[in-house]
Amino acid sequence: MQIQILCIGKIKDAYISSGIAEFEKRLRPYGKIFITELAEVKIPENASVSEELRVKEREGELILANAKEGFMKIALDPNGTSLSSEEFADVFRDAKLSGKNLCFIIGGPLGLSPELLKSAEKKLSLSRMTFTHPMTRLILLEQVYRAFRILNGEPYHK
Repeated sequence: MQIQILCIGKIKDAYISSGIAEFEKRLRPYGKIFITELAEVKIPENASVSEELRVKEREGELILANAKEGFMKIALDPNGTSLSSEEFADVFRDAKLSGKNLCFIIGGPLGLSPELLKSAEKKLSLSRMTFTHPMTRLILLEQVYRAFRILNGEPYHK
């Protein structure tokens, strides 16, 4: 199984980069995980609602252009479905059984465009809390690792 993490923005904090690198290493035995970082679209100073929407639309177009063909798109969105770790593991089980690869999408600071959200097969919320986009990437990778451990019947703290 292949998993693409498609995200807007680069990681600037060393402690987050270190955590991401650790989970990438832990995930190697389970499948091919690759992260595609895309440049943020500059948000104008004191942007209006319509300017913010244009930024989200441009980022959405960039994301869709870089999503791997044939991968199931799962958008991370605060209004998406909340899953337990076991339910999240079922997403991987179902994808594997149907021969699908997964593409998780993390938007920029303004979130995801309506068009991108419509194109996603699933919308997932990691929490009702707000996280920085770099922290979201780290949390997502930890949950992906946990899902593979669950599916393989391997121990992982609860």
